[in-house]
Amino acid sequence: MSAPTLSLTKGDDGPDVGKTLPDVPRVRRRRSPLMLLSVGWLALVALLAAFSGLLPLAGYGVPVGFPRSGSTLSLDGLLGFDHLGRSVLSRAVYGSRASLIVGAISSITAMCVGTLLGLIAGYFRGWVDTAVMYFTDALLAFPPLVLLLALSSVLQPSYTTLLVGLTAVVTPSFVRLARANTLAWSNREFVLAATNMGASQLRIAVREVLPNILPPVVAFLPTVLAALIVAEGSLSFLGMGIPSPTPSWGGMIADGRTHLYEAPQLVLAPALIIFFTVFALNQCGDHFRERVDGAVRD
Repeated sequence: MSAPTLSLTKGDDGPDVGKTLPDVPRVRRRRSPLMLLSVGWLALVALLAAFSGLLPLAGYGVPVGFPRSGSTLSLDGLLGFDHLGRSVLSRAVYGSRASLIVGAISSITAMCVGTLLGLIAGYFRGWVDTAVMYFTDALLAFPPLVLLLALSSVLQPSYTTLLVGLTAVVTPSFVRLARANTLAWSNREFVLAATNMGASQLRIAVREVLPNILPPVVAFLPTVLAALIVAEGSLSFLGMGIPSPTPSWGGMIADGRTHLYEAPQLVLAPALIIFFTVFALNQCGDHFRERVDGAVRD
């Protein structure tokens, strides 16, 4: 079956000239199976964390099985039991709430603060840019893990301490990213046209520049969230993260490391959950960056 064509002809006073326009198929992006699996895994983890209280699971602090026993046919014993007889699956599900909430709130707060500071520094420049960049460089001078350990040592380990520390660690990255994109977009033609038309500097920064720097900043968010989940797990593993008895993935690894040989599932289960979650977030971040880079090139 031949492809449909379109013929264009001139008016009555001229000769008919038939022109055939090619039928160009619509280019469709191939969906990566790995990306779909990553989105599915993140959706599953988020749903389990959100509705953990409604699931038919025992409480994370209630012993329901034999200590350090393997998996059973029951839902609570699907991943075995820890050294106190508590369900590993239940603690992993409830621990996802701590890891995801801390990581999500810290990364979103850092994105908002860093984008605002980067926009102000990159657009207004001058002494404002100098002050913001001095502040950013001062935070970057401290190794992230050392800064988090220092905050946890001075302050009492809690959700608030983790949120403050993790936000302070990743805010400079958002500031630099937002500032670099602001410098690139603030000299574009539409910005100069808005300036010549008499628009205020604040309106240009918010209405013209900000919408163009948000896509790369938002695309960077999943990667930062993955790094914060690892950082929270590291602090909890060292005993300076989520205080006991509230479970977290890093705390579960710390509790099970002394029983690694006799009950390896106590370490492998939370470690694999962290691995798959971080891997899925990095896949989403890479996908979003490719889409943003393609839109900028087009």
